[in-house]
Amino acid sequence: MTLVPLDIPAGFYRNGTDLEQAGRWRDGSLVRWRDNSLRPIGGWRERKTSFATNPIRGLHAWETNNGSVWLSGASHDALMVMTGGGTLYNVTPNDLATGREDAAANVGYGGGSYNYGIYGQPRQVTQNTVPQEATTWALDNWGEYLLGLHYDDGRILEWDLSVPTSGTYFPMDDAAVTTITSSNPNFTWSASFFPDGQNPASSGIESAIANGTYGSTFRRHSNIPIKRGAEYITKVIFGAATNVNYNFYVSVNYDNGTTGTYFSSSTYQPSSGVPPTPTVDGSFVADDDGTATLYFGAVTADSIQFNYTFYSLDINADGNVTHARPLPNAPINNVGMVVTEERFVFALGAGGNPRRVQWCDRENNTLWTPAATNEAGDIDLQTSGQIMQGIRTRGQTLIITDTDAHTARYLGPPYVYGFERVGTSCGAVSRKSASDVDIGVFWMGKSGFFRFDGNSVQEIPCDVHDYVFGDINVGQISKVWSFANGQNGEIWWFYPSSGSTEIDRYVAFDYKENHWLIGEMSRTAGIQGGVFQYPIMAGHNSDSDLYDHEVGYNFDNETTFAESGPISLGAGDNIAKVTKLIPDEITQGDVNVTFKTRFYPNATETTHGPYTPANPTSVRFSGRQLRMRVEGQSATQWKVGNMRIDTIAGGKR
Repeated sequence: MTLVPLDIPAGFYRNGTDLEQAGRWRDGSLVRWRDNSLRPIGGWRERKTSFATNPIRGLHAWETNNGSVWLSGASHDALMVMTGGGTLYNVTPNDLATGREDAAANVGYGGGSYNYGIYGQPRQVTQNTVPQEATTWALDNWGEYLLGLHYDDGRILEWDLSVPTSGTYFPMDDAAVTTITSSNPNFTWSASFFPDGQNPASSGIESAIANGTYGSTFRRHSNIPIKRGAEYITKVIFGAATNVNYNFYVSVNYDNGTTGTYFSSSTYQPSSGVPPTPTVDGSFVADDDGTATLYFGAVTADSIQFNYTFYSLDINADGNVTHARPLPNAPINNVGMVVTEERFVFALGAGGNPRRVQWCDRENNTLWTPAATNEAGDIDLQTSGQIMQGIRTRGQTLIITDTDAHTARYLGPPYVYGFERVGTSCGAVSRKSASDVDIGVFWMGKSGFFRFDGNSVQEIPCDVHDYVFGDINVGQISKVWSFANGQNGEIWWFYPSSGSTEIDRYVAFDYKENHWLIGEMSRTAGIQGGVFQYPIMAGHNSDSDLYDHEVGYNFDNETTFAESGPISLGAGDNIAKVTKLIPDEITQGDVNVTFKTRFYPNATETTHGPYTPANPTSVRFSGRQLRMRVEGQSATQWKVGNMRIDTIAGGKR
């Protein structure tokens, strides 16, 4: 009887053949190692439901000057902001360019004509332009203001923390016209209240006129004697607003003590020239002059008293301060954006030139024209590719293209910035693939992983290279994104496998202990902990919910496990007869153990177990090589160390 330690090194190894993975962990999900002990990663909990209606392709968190925290997330058609307490606002510009949830080019399996190209190989790019990517966002903060750039829109947008007001009523006195000052001179609205067929000027009924701002709420009460069956009209005239979301409520108080209501809520777009669909209780009719009239139906009950309430008028007009606005004077048709440590805004791919970097004056993001009196400037990088991403790191800014990498170091006037190429054949695979930590910048390339240490770029040896790049959806590779899980010393990349159009897997590098992790998880964007206590990631579901990560051990019924490659006795020429398992856990029963045996590397496997570990655990199986699978069974931080098996060496047959 011999006790054989199953001393398997930390991290996954998934290159080469099955036998080449002998003595290593080869498969698993939702686990990590610390000091060579296997354990689950932190779990997750829901933070915000229905954050957006489409997958989030960028998240950013920051703190304002008064200590408030904000989170911004963006999809291909929306820019959302949320307070730390969970209040959500849509600050999408009305004229935001149409983006794409998925990349437009299908160069994977099933794309193109039958019998074209080489089976199992990516198709060649035959068009003159680069295939259309899935739309991503570059998000950053300029002090306490948010900056964002939608890849297909190309403008640098700024949001200045202005949010819609709500919950405030402005009463309008019948005896006098009440005016509410608007911060938007391009928009006015007026409301006239009068019975059908009467001219407001001759009806004796006061007309209320006001200028409104986004989210303003108005209420006016009046007791108007009307006849049974008379139709009452509430006329609302909208000015030059591009998009008006309205929510009107009219209540009728009858003399018998009951109340009837009329309600209408929809969106009106004067520029469309198409009247909105009539509602159940009223209809909204577009007028030829760009205004609109809201008609409520006839009052049919016996009543001589009419009471109406007017509230929740939401205006989405061009130039409204609650929406993100294009940064004045900034270049357009950009592909990326980053704020440097010196407080310059870099426009990447500025003006439609994929190699140009243009920056504003220092501390003045609206001054972009170079002059002897400022530090604005631009340069075209000497590269054959296009700029993919810019990222701050250790006193400089790293600019990664799809072929190489360059640094921008601040020199001061008159040159302002000096640029240097620091790596070749190290292009980024997507616009969100790089993350920065204390020891440098890490990113995913088209066939490997790279690190910039502050001076030069090196490729990182990857123990799971074949697994990742041999099963990735090349057509949707623009969705790849990364984040730094700094509290655990890891860089994570999320990517779509070849059988999925959306992200369903992750690969992570533990740069402190130098090993790799793999697993399955569907997350489309994320940020590390810092401004918020825990890392936050966006899920891929019907509502793009947000989740706190690395908190507790809830995995929504996903399995946490690790499975080894083949383990042999000696050279594997003798049969191992295993009779006992000596477990090494922090708490027995938190995991179960399964063994799989075979007699030859390509032979059929036989499964034994699962076993609930005891001291010792009786087992009985034999084979020339075996695998061990450890699977979590409790929502705790279980830990597994060096398991041992009691074996008898058998013959060669």
